[in-house]
Amino acid sequence: MSRSVLLVTHSGRQEALDGLAATIPALREFGFAVYVVDLPGRYVEQFGVEVFNPLESGAGMRISDFEIVIVLGGDGTILRAAELVFGTDVPVVGINLGHVGFLAESEREDLNEAVRRIAIGDYGVEERRVLQVSIFRPGFSEPVRDWALNEAAVEKAEAAKMVEVALSVDNRPVSSFGCDAIITSTATGSTAHAFSAGGPVVWPDVAAKVVVPVAAHALFARPLVVGPNSDVLIDVSPNSSVAAILITDGRRQTALPIGSRVEIKTSSTPIIFARLSISTFTDRLVSKFRLPVQGFRDGKTPSAMESADLHPRASELPSPKE
Repeated sequence: MSRSVLLVTHSGRQEALDGLAATIPALREFGFAVYVVDLPGRYVEQFGVEVFNPLESGAGMRISDFEIVIVLGGDGTILRAAELVFGTDVPVVGINLGHVGFLAESEREDLNEAVRRIAIGDYGVEERRVLQVSIFRPGFSEPVRDWALNEAAVEKAEAAKMVEVALSVDNRPVSSFGCDAIITSTATGSTAHAFSAGGPVVWPDVAAKVVVPVAAHALFARPLVVGPNSDVLIDVSPNSSVAAILITDGRRQTALPIGSRVEIKTSSTPIIFARLSISTFTDRLVSKFRLPVQGFRDGKTPSAMESADLHPRASELPSPKE
């Protein structure tokens, strides 16, 4: 049985096309049948690859038929791939061709090595939690269902006004205020939109949701970190002068008329990422955000043991009589 791999990329960027040109022959050398999605026809012909249509039914390829999905691009392209694999156990691995690329596993210069390790199965897998989103709107009998790997953001529908919202956790009211937006993120998404709005960085193995008000007109509008079993409820107040929009992962939008409610839970269905690197999240955080880990005095940060040696123990301190 042949092995199949799906490539997802941003065809509007030359570096992505260069990545395809390097990746496709390498994958074929390892015996993979290579498919692409959302690639203009001229490039399909140029690279001689098969096209995967996620909306096609019948005898065509299904997403579950792929061994792995390889993303050549940044975090936005990885979120596109997450849409394709959601609800399956097909892993996603990202080769960063974008800017920060926090979700990516490898950089452009490591592409050939990444392909080799994928081909021989030399990688681990990691589950990332997902938000389960239900939207209840006045006049509609059935809720709209959505999900998010990074975040679900309730934003004002008009730039010049603030939307009035009420925030509850586990059906208990927390606060109400006017704001530009209110973001609920996963731990994975804590380094994305929520981080830009002043939220905390949460390690991805922490089973938590982060709630971050944006430009809230309130005395208490601090970011909140809630547990995995807690439900977050956001109501667009009947007193609001403007409607809202729900944006999930920066890709999908749902109109929220005044009086709407957004219910956010932790989904039981994760997204699976392939792990090629043994580096920790701490290393990735420092690398991606270029954090200054060097000591500012002498260019060296002491280790924990060295730091302890800088301070005398109580037994080594001179007595008051001395």
